[in-house]
Order: sequence, then structure tokens, then C-alpha cells
Amino acid sequence: MPTSARYTPFAVFLHWLLAAVVAAQFALGWLMQEIAKQAPGPRAAAFNLHKSIGLAILLLMMVRTAWRAAHPPPELPAMPHWQRVAARANHLLLYALLVAMPLVGYLGSAVSGYPVRFFGIALPAWAGRHDALKEALSLVHLAGAWILAAAVALHLAAVAKHVWIDRDGLLARMAWRWRRDVAVTSAAPGE
Repeated sequence: MPTSARYTPFAVFLHWLLAAVVAAQFALGWLMQEIAKQAPGPRAAAFNLHKSIGLAILLLMMVRTAWRAAHPPPELPAMPHWQRVAARANHLLLYALLVAMPLVGYLGSAVSGYPVRFFGIALPAWAGRHDALKEALSLVHLAGAWILAAAVALHLAAVAKHVWIDRDGLLARMAWRWRRDVAVTSAAPGE
């Protein structure tokens, strides 16, 4: 695939890093709900790790959004108009949710009455405890998790369609480049 049809190496790196971190965050988010509330130590540790990863996702999304603004994505290959619209809409939804989810989670944590920690470092408290707001933000966060899961599933379904049905090489735009495309010339024996 020509370089002009590919994402930049940094964009590819950010995509796959975020994909891995978001997958881990989903797993942790669901598993931590099963941790017993007593004794509070393991549950608090899991929640603090989830919050830290969420804030890391927010920071990564800020970098990714800035990079994307300065480096427009390559043009999509020929495809029906509805697929272009669906692809752009789902990408926009993914970006929005990957910013909104950490923000809502952080705001809910800020009004929970517990300190918000970023990988062990307590962040400054700026809000008091507000149980009703915490409950509302928790519901928004949960709904957002389901919407994000659906958007990721749709994204993966589109990838599968392009790989196994269309076989159009679209995935190569975001694939790792393991070697440089270089011209290879054969040398005559003895040279």
C-alpha cells in the first residue's frame, strides 16, 4: 500500500496502544464489580487502577486528537457512500466516548468523597461529596460503557468485513509496518 494511503507511524502506534488499553480497561471495569466490598483493600485498589487507566486514556486521547488535527487521515478507498458515512460517524463516536468516559468517571470520582488517585498520586480535591450527583454520573458512565462496547463491536465488524469479505486491503492503512518498502536489486555473481 502506498505511504500516502496509510496512517502515520505515530497514529498507528496511538491506535494500537489505545486499543490495548481500552480492552484492558473494559476487562478491569467488569471484573472489579465482582470484587467483594469487604475487605475494602482489593476493591479500592482495583477501582483506583481503573480510574488511573481512565485518566491515562484521556491523556492519550488528547494527544491523539491533537495529532489527528495536524495530520488528516488518508482518504478512504472507493466504497458506497453509506459506508463512508457510517465509518466517519462511528470514528467520531469512538473519539467522543473515549474522551467523555474518562471525564464522567473522573467527575463521579471527584464527588464520591474519596480521593482520586493517578497511579498512586492523590490529585487535588476540588469538590465535596455529593451522593446524588455521584449516582447520576455512575449511571452515565455505565450507559457510556455499553455504547462504547457497541461502537467497538461495530468497528471490529467493519474490520472483519473488509478483511474477509471485501478483501480490499483497508486494514493495511492501520497495520504495523514490519519492514521498509525498498527496491531490491539482484547483484550478479561475483560482484
